[in-house]
Amino acid sequence: MEIQEYLKYRVELLNETKDEDGFINESNFINIIIPSMLDAKLIDTEDFTETYYSTEIDNSAIKINGYIINDSGERLQLFILNEESISLDTKNLEISLKEYYDGIFKKATNFTNKAIKGHLNEIQDIGSINALINQMSSSLGADQFDVVEIFLVSATATVSGNGPSTQPKRIDFKDEKIKIKYTKNRESVEKEILILKRLVDLNFLYSVLVSQGNREALTINFEEQFNFKIEAIKAADETNFESYLCVLPANILAELYKRFSSRLLEKNVRSFLQFRGVNLGMRKTLTKDPEKFIAFNNGLTITASNKEIETIKEKVYIKSLSDFQIVNGGQTTASIYFSQKDGIDVSKVKVMAKINVAKNVSEEDLNELISSISEFSNSQSKVTTVDLRSRNPQLNKIKALSESIITPSGRKWFFEKSKGEFNTKLRIAGQSAKNRIEKEYPKEFRFTKEQLGKYYSSWGDEPYKVKKGGEAIFRKFLEDISSEENEKKLNIDRNFYELLISRIILFKSLEEIHGARNNAIGQLRSAVVPYTMSILFSNTESDKKNPNTFDLARLWSKEGLEDDLKVYLKELMILVNDLIKKYAKSDDLGEYSKKKEMWDDIYNSNEIKKFLNTDNSNKIFNKYSISKKDLEKKLKANSKNKEVDFKFLKDSIDIHSKTPEFYKRLNSLLWDNLTDNERNKFSNISALIQQKDDLSIDLVAFENNIVQKIRTNYPDVFDKIIIEENINLENTLNYIVKKYNSIVDNSEDIISNFDKIGMIAKAKQIKYDSVFSEIGKKLKNGESPSIKQIYYASYYISSVKNN
Repeated sequence: MEIQEYLKYRVELLNETKDEDGFINESNFINIIIPSMLDAKLIDTEDFTETYYSTEIDNSAIKINGYIINDSGERLQLFILNEESISLDTKNLEISLKEYYDGIFKKATNFTNKAIKGHLNEIQDIGSINALINQMSSSLGADQFDVVEIFLVSATATVSGNGPSTQPKRIDFKDEKIKIKYTKNRESVEKEILILKRLVDLNFLYSVLVSQGNREALTINFEEQFNFKIEAIKAADETNFESYLCVLPANILAELYKRFSSRLLEKNVRSFLQFRGVNLGMRKTLTKDPEKFIAFNNGLTITASNKEIETIKEKVYIKSLSDFQIVNGGQTTASIYFSQKDGIDVSKVKVMAKINVAKNVSEEDLNELISSISEFSNSQSKVTTVDLRSRNPQLNKIKALSESIITPSGRKWFFEKSKGEFNTKLRIAGQSAKNRIEKEYPKEFRFTKEQLGKYYSSWGDEPYKVKKGGEAIFRKFLEDISSEENEKKLNIDRNFYELLISRIILFKSLEEIHGARNNAIGQLRSAVVPYTMSILFSNTESDKKNPNTFDLARLWSKEGLEDDLKVYLKELMILVNDLIKKYAKSDDLGEYSKKKEMWDDIYNSNEIKKFLNTDNSNKIFNKYSISKKDLEKKLKANSKNKEVDFKFLKDSIDIHSKTPEFYKRLNSLLWDNLTDNERNKFSNISALIQQKDDLSIDLVAFENNIVQKIRTNYPDVFDKIIIEENINLENTLNYIVKKYNSIVDNSEDIISNFDKIGMIAKAKQIKYDSVFSEIGKKLKNGESPSIKQIYYASYYISSVKNN
């Protein structure tokens, strides 16, 4: 069952990877799966540098597809794709032999060995591969990189055995080490570089999908991995957690950070902030008073969901911890690691730790517990308490707006607030409904919460942060729209949403104009696009001397860029691409464009000043600008309208549309796997659909959670339910939402417009014509219609559709 779900997901991934000509490119496939790796915290950023290189040297096969350097710089992450696995013709999709993957890993380890030892320095290739090889073989690279982590990306299912009893399995790969010598400060230095290998297969990708983007649980076996057991005192044993107190040697913490890096840190805690403030104090103590570190430092707070302990002579030892997270003390751990890396002896340093092991709690309650511990125990440095999870209230508002606001041409954008939300929507739909959903929300009209941070922040003056991407830019986005300290506190309303979509349209249009691969301006699109947007922003909206700003709202109304603007922006991107090459102080252009110095040099360059002062620039800015005062008046006028939130009604309509039979069948097929409470709720949903009545907030939340649970544990159940949806309800809601949006956009009267619809229905002798007057009054008051009103209105809408 699971294997078949993996293979179905493979088909979806490949379809998403195809370009306009139906071709599946290796780089495209890696870029498609990178967000899943980011969700699982295997990587810090989605900024993947493509360096495709495949050859044979000294009878050794070599291949590499690209790389990422982690935020703190000590970890080089290499990617190699199993090209056979993305072939549409391959039959070799279920892999049980470790040797199959070993053979592919070997190509990447061959590259790593030869690059580090300088055996590839004579490669006459142009581009990122040279920059990477030069860095890996240099003394600076040798000093910088402590870990090379190789990700083998394979669109295959990893299984145990063959035949009908085939089950998914995980294969782990043995670490390797490379001994090197290099020169630092005129002294010879010896060290070992740790080589880690990780398989990113369909098993992994599907598990991230159904977990809705939750981090991959990190299990640390101290005994096996570090030959160490934690001696601890059990300090508390409560209903939902146990607490242990212990002392950890600094060298164990340094090894933990080396092996797992930022995966150790809970998502709501900031990563290492360089040696500023308290970190500088830590470094000073580590250097001058290592024995006093335990007295001066607040210590660590660690959470886990399970533990393995043993008792020896009445002493308790923790051997392993599952779902290990440092929720307070991440800076302490990183400071110890980087201090040791810089040659500071930490052998005498010890750190206090409190380990909280959760028990008898759901995943949601565990996340809540961890979030609370993080918020109340983090005092080492100020941490902005912004919730990065999908339930964040600002994200909820944006989701509601995406369900409520329609573009001038009558389309909706799909905001995927939770990982796998769109995929689950397709999975539970029948084939006809699936085709309709895909047509309604094509790929270019969808965006995820991670992309949201990048799109929003690109309209600003920090493109180097956008280039870094990852959790950092998403956090910046949430802080920008959430902060109580903002001078201009943002309202997440219709104005915000329309301008947000305008930014997305601009970003995506620039990506399309830039092009990819052979038709591209260059190989720096992930830098050129945000840099170009920042130049527009800095020359208009943020320029206090300029009375005008770029008219983003025009992009919303036109739903795209006009031809003359496309030509102009292409010229600007060509210039930006050339300037990155000119002003970069590193061969690795992609990495250097993540630095503020790069942005400062480009924006302040004579070339940009000259370009912005041309007659063509003046012509473009005159055409596509709006007075800042006029814009402010326009936004104020728009904000006076009471905004209707259609989100809950849309969720309810989705449930009603599935019909009572759908939930009766689910209840029947899963009866033995459901609790009495779940069975009763299924029955309540079926009854309310039959009665054409409103669902409670609790029932809608239950339905969402139980469908996700079924999607994870019993996905084949959906294939056994073939029921035609009540499409009239969704058509009716869409009609009302479109009509409402059109009225608001044209500043017309809501009540009179809906009264007219009722009069037309009455003239056609269609039942329940008076319902449109009721709906108009509710919308005028900022309320969405009831389910029963949608049912009544559907009589008229279905007659219009049929005609």
